Amino acid sequence: MPLDAIVMTALAGELRERITGGKVDKIYQPTRDEVVLHMRTGQGNVKLLLSANPAHPRAQLTTVTRENPETPPMFCMLLRKYFLGGRILEIKQPPMERLLEFRFETLSELGDRVERALVLECIGRKSNLIMLDGAGRITDSMRRVDGDISAQRPVMPGLFYQYPVPTGKLDFTAMGEEELEQLVSSQAPQGEGQDKWLLDTFSGISPLVARELAFRADETSRGLAREVLRLRSIILEGKYEPVVLKKEGKEMDFSFLPILQYGPEVELTRCETFSQLLDDYYAAREAQERVKQRGADFIRSVTQARNRTAKKIANQEADLRRAGNREQMREYGDIITTNFYQMHRGQSVLVAQNYYDPECREVEIPLDPLLTPQQNAAKYYKDYKKAQKAEEMLAIQLEKNRTELEYLDSVLQMITLSEGDRDLQEIRQELMDNGYLRQHKRKMTAKGKVKIIHAKPMEFRSSAGLTILVGKNNSQNDRLTLKDSDKRDLWFHVQKLHGSHVILKTGGVQPDDQSVTEAAMLAAWFSQAKDSAQVPVDVTPVKAIKKPAGAKPGFVIYNTYNTVYVTPQEDLVKKLRVK
Repeated sequence: MPLDAIVMTALAGELRERITGGKVDKIYQPTRDEVVLHMRTGQGNVKLLLSANPAHPRAQLTTVTRENPETPPMFCMLLRKYFLGGRILEIKQPPMERLLEFRFETLSELGDRVERALVLECIGRKSNLIMLDGAGRITDSMRRVDGDISAQRPVMPGLFYQYPVPTGKLDFTAMGEEELEQLVSSQAPQGEGQDKWLLDTFSGISPLVARELAFRADETSRGLAREVLRLRSIILEGKYEPVVLKKEGKEMDFSFLPILQYGPEVELTRCETFSQLLDDYYAAREAQERVKQRGADFIRSVTQARNRTAKKIANQEADLRRAGNREQMREYGDIITTNFYQMHRGQSVLVAQNYYDPECREVEIPLDPLLTPQQNAAKYYKDYKKAQKAEEMLAIQLEKNRTELEYLDSVLQMITLSEGDRDLQEIRQELMDNGYLRQHKRKMTAKGKVKIIHAKPMEFRSSAGLTILVGKNNSQNDRLTLKDSDKRDLWFHVQKLHGSHVILKTGGVQPDDQSVTEAAMLAAWFSQAKDSAQVPVDVTPVKAIKKPAGAKPGFVIYNTYNTVYVTPQEDLVKKLRVK
């Protein structure tokens, strides 16, 4: 787990500097495990994210916009009741523990000033966010833990809060230099096993940092003592370096000091703050997790429909190949008819000269012994006509099923671009309209009409200041291209692959080359060619786009276009995005 107690200590220092004295202006709960506090501070407005997600719990300042549910959860309502308008007095952290306690000054129901606290425990699957009153009693928590789950430390309303049970390991930041050096030099093993010894002996160290200290120690206990003292100095002096580790351009880990153990294969990218680091590291991961969790039902339905269609296509292609041999059936019928004079009922095979063969070689024709020679010939002629008709029908069915397969593949691709509930609901609505999901009771407007969900497309700004809009699903692509765009705007789409419709708003003037390149790069990034280089992207005016009658959502045609080749860049996508 990269978010160890040392990173938590660094985060606590950042938060104290930025939000101490800040006033809570709004409170939201975007997901079951996350709470966002909008705060006004002397340095401006900020958003404090408190996440008790078991996979990646943390506290940080965030700039990522999260979609909130239409009805706030009960826990969010309690937070608003007790903490809205409150001011942060202090942020406490027990030494080398993954726990932060935010103490607030709030007003009671009678208008008296009282203290309350929010405690964030970042301990893996036991992570929790707990509300405390001024006496230290639990008001409520994100996850209630009764006596059946944990008799040692229940977390229930009305009980006094207790810190998690200590692990019994040593806090090396509280030890003197000589004492710490003596301990490591005398007890740490030489060579292999040093990282395990560090994890078993000291609290707050993650496996990544333990391996890094062992790597830098040159396999000696004295070297390990030197590195542990250096780590102690970094923590006490607060000289942290927010660093992201990237392998082949993809983020794989992060730390508070440069990690050298992986060598040149891993790139180190430094960030200004840990909050910025965590935003960059977790934003895409959490978006994907939310999509998987909230759209699990229809993702499964679409995947099953896609697999059924692919299997149907494979079977039809096999039938089409067999139908391609129909001329042999007609030839067999002709040969049997020519040889009636030497055939008799009950014959199972006819050996005769094949006059369709240039060399007139003999051919063995299978016969049904229960049929007369005339009936066997008629059977081959019937199979020939049947195969001829089947070929015509199979060609029609194959075209239809291939179109359906492309559509389902495009839906699965668009699901990955969803950023919140509204996007998923729009895709769900599209699937219901096309018969892939069962219709269920929809929300109605005040006038008694069905409430249609329209999520907004992603918005970007080119380096020259032009607006670029990117669709996030097929229905949105149709609306963006065919209804919301000016006919003079430019339309972009990755060539021959599934992806978003991208619109460059030109305002009726010729856009600069850089804006065109950036829009094309966005079309490549939000497509199946996201991880490729030199991706071909078609560019054409919106007025050249047509939608065939009866076509699936997102499907359009165009005849005049130019093609540009671009390589998607994640950093540029983030830079151009309008928050």
